[in-house]
Amino acid sequence: MKLGMRNSNAKFVDFGFLSGMIPGKNILPTNLDMVVCKDGRKFLVGEWKHDNEPMSLGQKIVLKGLAAQENFTVLVIYGHSDDEWTQVGKFYQVSKDKLIYIDHGREALKSYINTWWKLN
Repeated sequence: MKLGMRNSNAKFVDFGFLSGMIPGKNILPTNLDMVVCKDGRKFLVGEWKHDNEPMSLGQKIVLKGLAAQENFTVLVIYGHSDDEWTQVGKFYQVSKDKLIYIDHGREALKSYINTWWKLN
């Protein structure tokens, strides 16, 4: 049995229809690629990016804001995942205005998540 996205045919949401939802502000929602919740109060959030894929200003603001919360750990993970394979490159923890290198590879990410779970 292959585990992964519950719906591999799920489409990304185009939030453009919400443009102008807050008068005078150019704000649109952003999505998150990974959220793990422990006990309804501790959260591990991950944003996946392909190598050299830019991150929007909005995503940067959201990830930095979440990382500033005491109950959130935020990762940026470079890699690729589709129906055929998953590759995990370098991954970083968001901390204030910088990314702190953690490790690379699938097993390292699984180990990091396991350790996060135990410590939270």
